[in-house]
Amino acid sequence: MTPNENHPLAGTRILVGRARHQAGSLSASLRSLGAAVIEIPFIEIRKPRSCQPLDAALRDVKAYDWLILTSANGVEAMWERIQKLRITRRTLKHLQIAAIGPATKKAIVKHGLKVKMVPEEFVAESVVKGLQDKVKDKRVLLIRAKVARDVIPEELRAAGAHVDVVEAYETVVPEKSRLRLRALMRNAERRPHIVTFTSSSTAKNFVELLGNFNAGPPRWLKQIQLASIGPVTSATLRELQLSVAIEAREFTMGGLIRAIVLARYAERPA
Repeated sequence: MTPNENHPLAGTRILVGRARHQAGSLSASLRSLGAAVIEIPFIEIRKPRSCQPLDAALRDVKAYDWLILTSANGVEAMWERIQKLRITRRTLKHLQIAAIGPATKKAIVKHGLKVKMVPEEFVAESVVKGLQDKVKDKRVLLIRAKVARDVIPEELRAAGAHVDVVEAYETVVPEKSRLRLRALMRNAERRPHIVTFTSSSTAKNFVELLGNFNAGPPRWLKQIQLASIGPVTSATLRELQLSVAIEAREFTMGGLIRAIVLARYAERPA
């Protein structure tokens, strides 16, 4: 298949590294545009070692004014505990809820809750900008991954909020992906043209799976375009000595797909 208006990504091999249960929608969208998609997860989502801190916060949820959720994974992990603890939606109705982006908002709304605020840009700094004049003397519950940036709690505390941070899940390196990824990258005929990165965790784990680049990235990696969902992920890739060829303007899966299509069009001869 040659690239055309309906299949602009025809002839393009794209490696999707999202967690296995989340890769489907991105992969399906890329395939519909003609791409040959390879799925090898760079991250695996696991429950925290203990649910006790999350359970304690949810049992005391009436004491909070704001709830901030930074991923769909966090929403699902929270909801699982809400059901386990038999907490009703009525108990949560007083909360003002902030979602970091549309995918997180969609996950929240699916469970019958209303979202008060989604920032203009889907990064932590924009969440802070949207909330800092609303949270003085308010109690804020931030539910997130085990390892995450501290921009939101630090900045909101500086704005006068009382912030509790609770871990709902953790991301780990999927060991089963190590041999698959290395074998793929060794094969010049199967090697992807583009690798997608949807979070800083995917970037860090990609390097971990391939083996740390102590002497710098391997030469063959320069032939692959790295596509980032936004500036935070791009910054992480650069810290890892990796060049970012494609960056989404809108920090969503749709924005990432559009950026990939535009980049492939730009490479074609006039």
